[in-house]
Amino acid sequence: MNILIKFCKLILIFQFFFLLSGCGTGFFNPDWSKTAEPDGKERARQNVREGRGIDIGLGTKSKGGDFLFASSNPMWRASLDTIDFMSLSTVDYAGGLIITDWYSDSQSSNESIKITIKFLDNAVRVDAMDIDIHKRTCSQNNNCVINSIESDLNFQIKDKILKKAAIYSKDLKERNLKKRPKKVFSGDNER
Repeated sequence: MNILIKFCKLILIFQFFFLLSGCGTGFFNPDWSKTAEPDGKERARQNVREGRGIDIGLGTKSKGGDFLFASSNPMWRASLDTIDFMSLSTVDYAGGLIITDWYSDSQSSNESIKITIKFLDNAVRVDAMDIDIHKRTCSQNNNCVINSIESDLNFQIKDKILKKAAIYSKDLKERNLKKRPKKVFSGDNER
């Protein structure tokens, strides 16, 4: 059974290349009107400078995977910095969720708020997160009523998070560019 599957895959690959060769232009029929650099090393350097090439993955060791941590996500860091005055009830980076504990200032002991931040995307965009604010109002005999509120506070928190995330994202890009080694070839200094 295993040999049959390998044989079918081989037939499909040959059919794919056969169909590709009949297309007329492209991979199997290059444009010979353009002149190419005669020196192979210089042509390879030019391809590297332009970012062209192919990586088939031979000779590279397999990594365990790419792990994203909260410190590398600007939206996550900005959200935690914005609500750092509140205690956190639930924090789930993998699920993209931050829920604060009930918070009340010293002026109103019978009212408190809870903020829930849901991340829909890692990009620094307005639609990449959703903020819900709940208000709890308790009476004297501890009967509490919880309501979801839509107020200017939602916009203010989202705006503050996005501004901080934009700054963090810019700093992260600059740090990554500084860490990136510059490609230097032995023949580049002679020109």
